[in-house]
Amino acid sequence: MRLHIAAIGGKPGASETTLISDYLKRANAVGRNMGFSGPEMTALEAPRSLTGVKRQAREGSLLLDATPNSAKLIALDEKGQNISSEKLASLIATWRDDGVGQTTFAIGGADGHDQSVLDRATIKLSFGALTWPHMLVRVMLAEQIYRVMTILSGHPYHRS
Repeated sequence: MRLHIAAIGGKPGASETTLISDYLKRANAVGRNMGFSGPEMTALEAPRSLTGVKRQAREGSLLLDATPNSAKLIALDEKGQNISSEKLASLIATWRDDGVGQTTFAIGGADGHDQSVLDRATIKLSFGALTWPHMLVRVMLAEQIYRVMTILSGHPYHRS
């Protein structure tokens, strides 16, 4: 299964890039022996001339274009489910075992996801009620993907 992060917004700064790259490399090293490829991240940006609903709709189109029809889509959304890392690992493992070719994690823009993304999402996932900067969400998601890979590999998980 290919793991892909599609994130609205420009490229992260040097500090975020270092953290994201580190976690994605670690996840790849653990996951490649378990039927996973990637994870990789794509930064997507709508034209700055668009604002409001038009910008949100364009961002939604960009995210959906980055997600094959057969893929599972996990939309990061403040109103989504707050699940454990173990539950996320279980979901992703089930999809892999069911032959799903790709899971895309979608990080929306400042105004959140367009309804088209939320309607297409297999699951809406929240990192809690707090507001997080988009670049930090990328880091947190990369870390969670690495954590999922370690859980699935049987690495001792300190919360078990």
